[in-house]
Amino acid sequence: MVSLYQNPRVLIVTPEVAYLPHGIDNAADYLSAKASGLADASAAMIKALYEQGADVHVAIPDYRTVFNECLPASQRRRLAVFKKKVPQERLHLAEDETFFHLSGIYSNYRRENRRRALAFQREIINNIIPYVQPDLIHCYDWMTGLIPALVRQRGMACLFTFENLQTEKCPLSRIEDMGIDAAEFWQHLYFERMPCNYEETRASNPVDFLASGIFAAHFVNTGSPSFLKEVADGRYGLVPQHVQNELAGKINAGCAVGILDAPDSSFNPTKDKYLAFQYGPQTHAAGKKKSKQMLQKRLSLIQSDRAPILFWPCPLNTVHQGCQLLADILYDVVATYWTENLEVVFVADGDFQRHFQDIAQFHNLGNRIAVCDYNERLAHLAYAASDFVIMASRFEPLGLPQMIGPLYGSLPVAYDTGNIHDAVSALDAKNNTGNGFLFEVHCSQGLFGAISQAMEFYKLPAQSKQKTVGRIMTESRVRFNPADTARRYIKLYEQMLQRPLT
Repeated sequence: MVSLYQNPRVLIVTPEVAYLPHGIDNAADYLSAKASGLADASAAMIKALYEQGADVHVAIPDYRTVFNECLPASQRRRLAVFKKKVPQERLHLAEDETFFHLSGIYSNYRRENRRRALAFQREIINNIIPYVQPDLIHCYDWMTGLIPALVRQRGMACLFTFENLQTEKCPLSRIEDMGIDAAEFWQHLYFERMPCNYEETRASNPVDFLASGIFAAHFVNTGSPSFLKEVADGRYGLVPQHVQNELAGKINAGCAVGILDAPDSSFNPTKDKYLAFQYGPQTHAAGKKKSKQMLQKRLSLIQSDRAPILFWPCPLNTVHQGCQLLADILYDVVATYWTENLEVVFVADGDFQRHFQDIAQFHNLGNRIAVCDYNERLAHLAYAASDFVIMASRFEPLGLPQMIGPLYGSLPVAYDTGNIHDAVSALDAKNNTGNGFLFEVHCSQGLFGAISQAMEFYKLPAQSKQKTVGRIMTESRVRFNPADTARRYIKLYEQMLQRPLT
């Protein structure tokens, strides 16, 4: 039996990662593949595990074009040449031509995403697992959903983390055509209907990737205890009944857990390399004032130390992030607080970006509303300069902005759901409790009400307000700690390795 003290080898399999810790591999400093919050959550966890001395290995697709874009200008060249000079130790790139020339992690075409997922998993199953020989495999999301079935068949331990609700389906015949010998582990996959036998089900009974991951894994988890319960209860109306049933079964068996994600330790205003003026809980008033001046100047907003800034940090999509709620009330919010010079800053990509640009242009609000493409440096500055972070997600499995904001003294204005519920509680300045402003009904007027509460707080006397913000910054540094998150994962790994793998 492998124990924690023997430092078991853990292989983390993820389709995206925002960064890798320095030292994990010679190539790690140049590799980044991010399309959603999953990349940030997996990166923070990998870094924290590595820093605690865990024998952690990472497998990701070989996104050659994406990786090349991450290389510094002085070293920009084809990654294929770069890789040949770099001995890989803990970083394992799954190679297939379907990844090489991608400009993004996911495609707008479902068939192409299925092909990428199958190619990725084929390389994990056929090459990377035999090479690494892990004691435990930790898989992320539907693009790794077939791997837990193989792992169970071979008697290893597997943790399946799902952070998104998306899934894909395809028959065994297609899986095998892509080079995966599914006959070895087909009994542990989840099919659209109950299979009678292998031959009967091979060509006409689709495999559900997400449901298979949940069904076959020994443990499942999400980055939020509340999100785990909400999915199992069918709160969102987006999860198929069979996925709810499988998840409920894991919970009832004691094989499901929510571990609250935490932002990377680099999100720290006392040492943030992107900030010209660093600050802490005791100096936040001066530090945020200087950051606000810099942001306003850079984005051509009204120059005013007293202007409240609302910051939107999330991808601009309507299915998940709820940006249409702010679009419905954006003009009214700015008009209501016109004399206070309220400003709204977006640092986010997405199809809905153009809609906010049109609102600002139509109402001639260019000095009140700034809509910017995502940029890491600008995002850090916006956290430091803003007074409030808006999180209007309809559901939230892994959001980090509601944790990052309080670290910088920017308080969340958010819908009470998922890991927002786990991280944010209603602020009561009089009794010195809470850290944000929540709304309970997912509608534009609910968001407007929460913004109004935030503005009432903003109008409090400076001394009282600064004391509250300082308290929240101090508490957040202790509470949202990636090292604690890593320790919880290590404890879960140990628990999995010490129980019978049936």
